[in-house]
Amino acid sequence: MNIRLRLLLWYVNTLKPKSDITGMPAPKLREINRKELQKIGSIIDEPPCPMEQVEDITFPARDGASIICRHYTPKQGQAQQAILFFHGGGFVTRDLDSHDKACRRLAQVNGMQVFSIAYRLAPEHKFPVPVQDCHDAFNWLIIKAASFGVDANRIIVAGDSAGANLATVVNILARDAGGVQPWRQVLIYPTTDARLQHPSVETLCRDYFLTKKLMEWFVDHYKRTDEDIIDPLMSPLLHDDLSGLAPAYLCTADLDPLRDEGMAYAKRLEEAGVPTVFYNYENVIHGFLNMRRIMPRQNEQMHQDICEFLQEGS
Repeated sequence: MNIRLRLLLWYVNTLKPKSDITGMPAPKLREINRKELQKIGSIIDEPPCPMEQVEDITFPARDGASIICRHYTPKQGQAQQAILFFHGGGFVTRDLDSHDKACRRLAQVNGMQVFSIAYRLAPEHKFPVPVQDCHDAFNWLIIKAASFGVDANRIIVAGDSAGANLATVVNILARDAGGVQPWRQVLIYPTTDARLQHPSVETLCRDYFLTKKLMEWFVDHYKRTDEDIIDPLMSPLLHDDLSGLAPAYLCTADLDPLRDEGMAYAKRLEEAGVPTVFYNYENVIHGFLNMRRIMPRQNEQMHQDICEFLQEGS
């Protein structure tokens, strides 16, 4: 673990004022997160990569709601593939702005357009609304692909944490629908089992940024009832058939409570015959996608590995 990460964890665990999130309204936690990112964002991450164009557009969800999509066009690269990105945040927090730098970097490194989706958040919109919004985004992009110069058969679903959960669930739904399916899936430290029963949830639950208490809070806000926890569209690790999904890049962070369920999902994909590239990056914590200045070597390696994965067969 490098000195920058040690200092960040020292700040989070020792100096940062503590507030009990139990019973905290979701809007309040979102506001705390936004203020924290404004305060330390330039310390933990690098400046945003310049783009040819960034624009917010909308598309209709199945219930008529307007969903915002932030469309990134890189300065270089005319790839026909495109990345459909779903941000993390436990289905409750974060937004397009929190993952803006990450999406810009994905666009620049891969020379691909990125479409980042502002799916509706729990608890105002509980499971399965975020799943439905992301599935609707995929279907919308298929229809509009040609207008963006994108091949509808070469759409990559991607996300981090809760967003990675949504990405692979969209892949499952697209497979079951029998139409156009994702070309690849990029799953960055995904949450795959809402039961929170894997060993790393206990062994890494205190001092590494993401706590078990916070994960339980997320699940409680996302679910409608306890039965949702074992629904394979909330916990894809529990799905009885993962065959026929798109080739997957899946990574875990070695100091992440979600590590073991991510590893288990990679194994399930491989056992189902899905071509899977798996990496466990050492000495990094949950959220390192957005902490390039804190963990630069592993962040750069992750982007290189994703780029190599997406170039294969292109």
